[in-house]
Amino acid sequence: MVYTMLLVFSIQYILFLLPQAIDSQLVSCYFKFDKDTGNCVSRIGDVTQDECCFNSQYGFKNENGECVSCRNACWSAWSPWGPCSVSCLKGVQQRRRRCDGIQKCNDSQNLGTLQTAVCEDQDCCPEQGGWGEWGAWQPCSVTCGKGVSRRERPCNNPPPKCGGGCDGPGQDTQSCETGVVCPTHGSWSDWGTWSPCLGTCRMEGATPPPRERRRTCTNPSPSSVPAGRPCQGPDTDTQDCYSLPMCPIHGAWGAWSSLSECSVTCGVGQQSKTRNCNNPAPKYGGNACLGDHNAYAICIIQTHCPVDGEWGEWGEWETCKKETYNRPISCTRKAGSQARRRSCLFKDFGGKACDGPPVDHRLCYDIKHKTERPCEKPAHYTEWTEWGLCKPSCGAGSKRRRDRLCVADIPEFEKTTYGDVYYSGMPKLKCSPTLMGINKTQVELCLNVPAC
Repeated sequence: MVYTMLLVFSIQYILFLLPQAIDSQLVSCYFKFDKDTGNCVSRIGDVTQDECCFNSQYGFKNENGECVSCRNACWSAWSPWGPCSVSCLKGVQQRRRRCDGIQKCNDSQNLGTLQTAVCEDQDCCPEQGGWGEWGAWQPCSVTCGKGVSRRERPCNNPPPKCGGGCDGPGQDTQSCETGVVCPTHGSWSDWGTWSPCLGTCRMEGATPPPRERRRTCTNPSPSSVPAGRPCQGPDTDTQDCYSLPMCPIHGAWGAWSSLSECSVTCGVGQQSKTRNCNNPAPKYGGNACLGDHNAYAICIIQTHCPVDGEWGEWGEWETCKKETYNRPISCTRKAGSQARRRSCLFKDFGGKACDGPPVDHRLCYDIKHKTERPCEKPAHYTEWTEWGLCKPSCGAGSKRRRDRLCVADIPEFEKTTYGDVYYSGMPKLKCSPTLMGINKTQVELCLNVPAC
């Protein structure tokens, strides 16, 4: 029994959050690393990096204040493309990705962290137009007293282009006089202030005293000639003093609860205890209790959390071959199969294995050209490919390119009931000589690229 208790305490110990001097070996540990934003979420407290990273889902802040994921290094998703660098004609837009986790990310395709592409939000820039002649003045806006008359002018001399407009106002106003006197109708002034109530607070069950306020028909007073309408409604308002506050009762804290269990079964977590402001509870505007409703302490379970496996990238497709056929199938109409493989990485401490197969198969025809077994195919030049990304991704001199490719004219091979069939390898290509003297690569400068 004693041995068991010693073993349990050697695996798990509780570290309460106490005031302490700053230790350069401690990091600020967080319950979650947000993969979408790269931010640390829900701070736990200061522990060592090793203790924080018992759980690979956690994150910590380094000496530069940057959030670092406890997981093995992995690329984030590309951000959405940013806005075009100019509002009209050709510019560029960019997107980025991060390397999250400890150590470095694998960049076998050399994509980097920044990509730049050409964009064109509008194929023309706005041009301002000019104003036409003013129209006639419109009738006065009222039938008595003073009003306003308006006139307008069109933006058509010349008309604007590509979303432009005309500088200055398109409407003009002037005051106008009808020569007819308007009647003035009476309107109430604002209510006066309430008369005082007796007392500064009221007790439960008591009838509050009344109070009153007044107003006058002077905002404005009704005219005599021509006759205006008098004000409608009463000039006095009466109200019981329910607006007086109840006499306040100030709140006081109840006792603390016991500490909760540790919030995790591995790595760094928290314990908490609570108290309620109910001894007594504040009433009728009384002061709330000062201080915190909850208190927290750090707890550390000296056990590494499970790390689930993640698939690595697929390897290259292997040789196309036909298992039950003893002779080579290169450059024949015999369909074979080929495989590619991937590894389940990072699985540790009892984490879940990767979901899905480690090997992928597909049907294929081997059209690879070999010295001992030549495979020559007629070919043709494609239309221009899509423009590539701007390289380098920032700074002056960034360019993009597109090509016309020499591709094989592959006839219809034998049909199969097992699904799509792929061509493996590269044959010796015989492209039409008609384009031999024509440039098959185009390069152009990317405009308005941001500085690095």
